[in-house]
Amino acid sequence: MKPRIFGSMNGHAIAIIMKGAVRRAIEVIRQQRFIFEAEAKQGYSGEMDDLVTTADKLAQEVYVRMITECFPNFGAVGEENNLRIECSLPDTDIWFTVDPLDGTKAFGRRQSFGIGTMISLVCNGEVIAAYIGDVMTQEIFGFRPDSDQAHRISEFHIAETLTINPAHKLANQWLLLRELPSEHSQHVRDVIDRQVFKNVSMAEGSIGLSMARLWKGEVGGAVLKPGPNTPWDFCPILGISQKLGFEFLRSDHAGDTWAIDDPKPQKQTVFTEHEWLIIHRSRISELNG
Repeated sequence: MKPRIFGSMNGHAIAIIMKGAVRRAIEVIRQQRFIFEAEAKQGYSGEMDDLVTTADKLAQEVYVRMITECFPNFGAVGEENNLRIECSLPDTDIWFTVDPLDGTKAFGRRQSFGIGTMISLVCNGEVIAAYIGDVMTQEIFGFRPDSDQAHRISEFHIAETLTINPAHKLANQWLLLRELPSEHSQHVRDVIDRQVFKNVSMAEGSIGLSMARLWKGEVGGAVLKPGPNTPWDFCPILGISQKLGFEFLRSDHAGDTWAIDDPKPQKQTVFTEHEWLIIHRSRISELNG
């Protein structure tokens, strides 16, 4: 297939620039680890229960500079300062999502894990590239436009293709939760009680790095709770998950079966009223069996 051109660049050039921005954002965040300043900001509950730090702001400056200098006609939406840049290309709607510091509260607690930085590129309703950086290990997970693979890239720029072992059954793997089982629906608790999975594993901090555990094969499934889905949180994990063959499943009203859903990237924050159970498409028969 002939490589597509986006604006004036092909997918390889876009990937090089995106990965470079992620690495620069990682450097900026690491430099702020012990000197950052923090302030409360309004969360989705309407309360002042969220956090923003100087590291968030400086990392977003890295991404905004990259976008405005290298992709002046592309759009962008981002977490801090209500970042929104409209795409000015004719006949194409192409835009970046920017989460400069994914896991700000973990960063504020000076955790040694669960701190990430994320960017994705959406074109005409499809996530065509996404990269998630682990601030502490300095690894990057992601894929470029027109690639049929996603990679795990070490701090030494050594790339490993992410693959799924089709012989690794759910009964031998763990289910990743970001909340206690008691805070999930009866549908999810039934999956746990039926021992579809070997056990459950809890995650906190960066949602992108939580999902990376699924892509690496550390766990066999993950659950996302209902609530606000921001473009900068959701688009990167949607793109990489779909690239690797993972499906987003939602239960029917009776809770007897799980069916494939088809979430789409959105420029606005969308409230999701149902849970998603995310597993590889090769494992769906085990879930409903």
